[in-house]
Amino acid sequence: MGYCGPKYTYEATNVEILILFAAGLLAGALNSLAGGGSFVIFPALLFVGVPPIMANATNTYACLPGYGSGAIGFWQDILRHKDKLLVYSIIALVAGFLGAEALLRVSDAQFEGLIPWLMLFAVVAFTFGGQFNQWMANRRTTSKNGARTGAIVTTVFLALICFYGGFFNAGLGIILLAYLVLAGYQDLNAMNGLKLLISFLVSITAVVRFSMSGSIEWQAGTIALIGATIGGFAAAKLSYLLPASSIRNFVVVYGFGLTVYFFYTTYFA
Repeated sequence: MGYCGPKYTYEATNVEILILFAAGLLAGALNSLAGGGSFVIFPALLFVGVPPIMANATNTYACLPGYGSGAIGFWQDILRHKDKLLVYSIIALVAGFLGAEALLRVSDAQFEGLIPWLMLFAVVAFTFGGQFNQWMANRRTTSKNGARTGAIVTTVFLALICFYGGFFNAGLGIILLAYLVLAGYQDLNAMNGLKLLISFLVSITAVVRFSMSGSIEWQAGTIALIGATIGGFAAAKLSYLLPASSIRNFVVVYGFGLTVYFFYTTYFA
């Protein structure tokens, strides 16, 4: 079973091309500096008229190259944990595909009702992810029985996170960092690399499933993708000009404002 929404053909106007490209630029810059780029691309796609499920699938496609290029940048750090890569890859590919499949089994109207709650979850995860990671790090157990139970719990946790990532991409990175802390990682470079690799695998299997069902708006997504690629590269070069904490605070305020907007338009407008 695939995407059940209406057949949709999109032709961007010049103004919409500018909107999508600008959204991509900003999203790419935010992802390089602090994260939260999906909070820009996804609503921009909705704003130009892409239906909700297609906008969500297209957002996953637009974010894909950033995950891949980031993982390549951390490849040497990732390889220090190559004993985990096969298991992580299988979980990411299977659970990501199942998450994408689940998305394609709901209607646009049903998904519209979920958007405010998904946004709220993603923004809360983004806002309090650091504190949550520290809380879990302080409660890791090293006993034999605790380690065995912890391994089972973390595996299930990773599968649920990857399922979420296939269903709704926003906030995936920070939730993966929480998983990696729970799994016992301490090297920040390795954690960032594994986070990006798992995000890439989740996203690529979701994009494959979405493309099979015709639920990606390729023109709009590619415009945003190009903008995100340029914005991410430029922001990385200029990152020393702006403190990451200020960028992060902007994302938090913007994300919560956007969430309030979605709640209002879904339930009160």
